[in-house]
Amino acid sequence: MELSIFAYVLAIFALAGFTKGIIGLGLPTISMGLLAVALSPVEAAALLILPSLVTNAWQMLDGPHLRSLVRRLWPLNLGVCLGTWAGAAFLSGLGGPYGTATLGVALIAYALSGLAALRLAVPAGAERWMGPVAGATTGAITAATGVFVVPAVPYLQGIGLTKDELVQALGLSFTVSTVALAVILAGSNGMSIGLGLLWPSVAGVTVALAGMRLGQAVRARLSAQTFRLWFFAGLLALGAYLAARGLL
Repeated sequence: MELSIFAYVLAIFALAGFTKGIIGLGLPTISMGLLAVALSPVEAAALLILPSLVTNAWQMLDGPHLRSLVRRLWPLNLGVCLGTWAGAAFLSGLGGPYGTATLGVALIAYALSGLAALRLAVPAGAERWMGPVAGATTGAITAATGVFVVPAVPYLQGIGLTKDELVQALGLSFTVSTVALAVILAGSNGMSIGLGLLWPSVAGVTVALAGMRLGQAVRARLSAQTFRLWFFAGLLALGAYLAARGLL
């Protein structure tokens, strides 16, 4: 990897970790979106696996609610795994030429939902069937784009979790998605690509964790509402760019 690309990768992971430290999510979204500007979707996904796994596992384990969340959210997370593996063709072959455009559309959808402050309200009795559907859809989008936020994040926001439960639930869901994505990369040329990018990925873990720590420190001082506005506006612009680039 060229030195300029390596520096670009580290800057992206620092920014993504900083964002995750403030609002509890955004590392895969920002990383995939910006990495896809300079790398292929498969290369970007391979680079993302290790930093995403470490930061998400940290977030998943940081709290007392893990056991109850595992029991409650297993249908969602099972759907994530099955949807990711069923949609594996999008990373190797069938959807490859459209990976960048699909990622752009996913980012646009997520950004618009964030800017509109849309909140899904999930009745308790509907979790049994909505969880697997949301998980499978998220998994399919993960396989196509490497991003695992839509519709899992709106679903988790809509089932009535407390703030601390939500942050830990996001860590759990993102960890499962990362592992599921790693499985399909292991069965394609993504794994050999990932091994070739091992050192940049390890360095990405370091700067992402440093960014998370800084973001957590800033979170107490910065208006979350203001930051989310700029965050989603930036994602909208980035998604529009990637969608146009992938379709032209």
